[in-house]
Amino acid sequence: MDHNRDLKHEGELALECKDIIQDVICKIKAVKGVEEAYILNEKDKEKIFELEKKAEGAVLMGLGVGDNQGIKEVFKRQIIIAFTTNMDYVWPEGSNVFLMQYGEKIGEDIYDPQKLEECKKCKDMIVMGNFVIYRSAVPKPKDAKKEPITVVLPPRKCQEAECVSGAINAVLASPSTPSDEYIRSVMGIMPGTGLGTFLIGFDLC
Repeated sequence: MDHNRDLKHEGELALECKDIIQDVICKIKAVKGVEEAYILNEKDKEKIFELEKKAEGAVLMGLGVGDNQGIKEVFKRQIIIAFTTNMDYVWPEGSNVFLMQYGEKIGEDIYDPQKLEECKKCKDMIVMGNFVIYRSAVPKPKDAKKEPITVVLPPRKCQEAECVSGAINAVLASPSTPSDEYIRSVMGIMPGTGLGTFLIGFDLC
C-alpha cells in the first residue's frame, strides 16, 4: 500500500473541502445586509448545541413554547457557519414562525403586504401586525386537555449555499438569544450593535 499516495489524496480532499466552504462563505457575504461569517469549530458546536437544548421549551414572543426545528436541522449537517446581518438583510421568502396546537397550524407570520390585506378581509383570520391567527383552524378535541401553543421556527432554504458545487442539504436557522450572544462573543462583536445572527448548515458531497 502506498501511504504517501493515500496522504496526498487526503490532502487534496481536505483542500477541496476548504475551497467549497470558502465558496459558500463568499456567496453568503455577497448577499445584501450580510456582514461577517465564521466557521464553527467543534467546541463552538458543542457549546451552541448545549445552549439550544437549554433554550428548548422556553416561552417565545409571549405566545407559546418554542421549538426551533431550524437549529435541529442545522446540527445534522457536517459544516456550520455563523454569519451576522445588518438592517439591510432580507429574510428568505416564506414564514419564519408557525404557531401549532393539537397538531394543526393555527397561525404564522406573513410579510407580503398583499397577502396580509387579503387575510384582513377574512372573518376567520385575526391579523396582528405581521401575525395571522386562524380562528377556525383548531377544532378542540373533545375531553382534550388544554394544549399549549408551540412556536415553531422552521428550517429555511439557503439558495446561496445550494448553488455552490460540492455543497448540499443547506439549511438556514435563527439561533436562540443565548446562542446569539455566544456567537457574537466568539466573533468579537459588541452587544447592542444592531446586528442579527444566523446559522447555516450544509453537507459536503
